[in-house]
Amino acid sequence: MARVDVRWFRIAAIAEAISWTGLLIGMVFKYLVVFNEIGVKIFGPIHGVLFLAYVALAIVVWRREPWSSPVGVCAVLAGVPPYGTVVFERWATRTGRLTDRSETAGEPVSLQ
Repeated sequence: MARVDVRWFRIAAIAEAISWTGLLIGMVFKYLVVFNEIGVKIFGPIHGVLFLAYVALAIVVWRREPWSSPVGVCAVLAGVPPYGTVVFERWATRTGRLTDRSETAGEPVSLQ
C-alpha cells in the first residue's frame, strides 16, 4: 500500500502552487485591472490554509523520511516562494528523497 503521508504531501505541494496562481491572478486584478480585491479575499484564505497544510505535511514527511536537516528546512521553506512546493517535490522525487515504500518494494500501488 502506498504511503499516505507522501501522497498527501504531493497533493498539498500541487494544491499550494495552484492556490498561488489564484492569489497572483487576484492581485493582478486588484492592483492593475479592476481595482477590486474580491480575488484576493477569495484566494488569500484558501492559499493560507493550503500553505499551512503543506508546512505541516512537510514536517511529518521530514520526520518519517531519512532527510537531513537542510533538506527538511528546504521542504518547509519551499512554501514561501511561488511554485517552490512543486519544485521541491519534483526534486525530492527525482533524487530519491521522496518515495512510496511500496513503489520501491515492487508492490502495486493501490488507489484506495
